[in-house]
Amino acid sequence: MPGRTPRNNAMKVPCPESNAPEIHPSENKAESDSGIEPITESIAEPSIEPKGSRRMAKHNADTTDSSRSPAPTPPLADFKVGVDNVIFSVDLAQNRLLVLLVLRDVAPFQDQWSLPGTLVRQGESLEQGAYRVLAEKIRANNLYLEQLYSFGGPQRDPREAQTSFGVRYLSVSYFALVGYEAAELIADGVSGIAWYPLEQVPELAFDHNQILQYGYRRLRNKLEYSPIAFEVLPELFTLNELYQLYTTVLGENFADYSNFRTKLLKLGFLSDTGVKVSRGAGRPASLYRFDAEAFAPLKDKPLVFI
Repeated sequence: MPGRTPRNNAMKVPCPESNAPEIHPSENKAESDSGIEPITESIAEPSIEPKGSRRMAKHNADTTDSSRSPAPTPPLADFKVGVDNVIFSVDLAQNRLLVLLVLRDVAPFQDQWSLPGTLVRQGESLEQGAYRVLAEKIRANNLYLEQLYSFGGPQRDPREAQTSFGVRYLSVSYFALVGYEAAELIADGVSGIAWYPLEQVPELAFDHNQILQYGYRRLRNKLEYSPIAFEVLPELFTLNELYQLYTTVLGENFADYSNFRTKLLKLGFLSDTGVKVSRGAGRPASLYRFDAEAFAPLKDKPLVFI
């Protein structure tokens, strides 16, 4: 058409904006440092905003941002690692769930009750530290121990204050279940040591009340699907003694005795010894034994004991 400049037949068709590659700040910085300006595509339609203009705008914004002082990086935390043990026992004679507490004789929280714990020594594993705490505080033949949880929130320990040592304290907690009758407490290195009924536990040092509640939930769950109860019962026991242990931990209404007895015997890992014993009023009761070999094939299967 006269009076108009012909268009270039080899015009470039702009890509849809959604397919445009993302321009990272590092790419624009490289262009700026090398003195090379970003390349702007020539496009035919003036109504469409060139990609290069957006790229240039982003480049200019990035150049402006890079001139600002970066935020200071917080220093890496310097941790000390300790273990705290939630040690439970069941007093079957009085139907009480007990937890072992020690009275601290050093700051912080001097003269306040806490869970037994210690800092892990050089060359010592977490589990070795947990067993060392047990050995220093209690003598028991029958016990069950497993790792519980890690507690490492800021300010969980007053010694973390910047005006103090500025070191973080991480607690890896364990929970244990021990036989009550044969357990002997050791008071070395503490002002006092005692079994506390769970419902009478006072305000504890650090975040130990939180650790205790976590341990109690784990104990309840483990009783429902694992044989940890047999770790602390005598080798020979009556079904009523086993039922007492469960009701003490889980509460009176978790199951009636008849259903509890039927379900456990049906699982097939309790062996009747054929011996009967009289304990209090009522008919003599059969003594049972936990059969570990019969339980072995069931160990990795989902079970519900109650």
